[in-house]
Amino acid sequence: MAEHDHSAIKEHMNIIGADGVHVGTVDHLDGERIKMAKSDSVDGKHHYLPAGLVATVEGDTIRLSATGATAVDLFEEAE
Repeated sequence: MAEHDHSAIKEHMNIIGADGVHVGTVDHLDGERIKMAKSDSVDGKHHYLPAGLVATVEGDTIRLSATGATAVDLFEEAE
């Protein structure tokens, strides 16, 4: 698997699935994981997404290689 440059990922970016479904908002990048803002979470908790799911970064939007539903299934809950 190729190493990706995730420097384009910034706080408050909109995260959408490959199908255009809103998944969340970036809190910050934590190594190879994107920590998502709990204010935009369905359960009010922080979640992580693997940064490897990022397909493209366009403006202030991150488009994932997975659909919104698949991305939600891959959430890791923050402790």
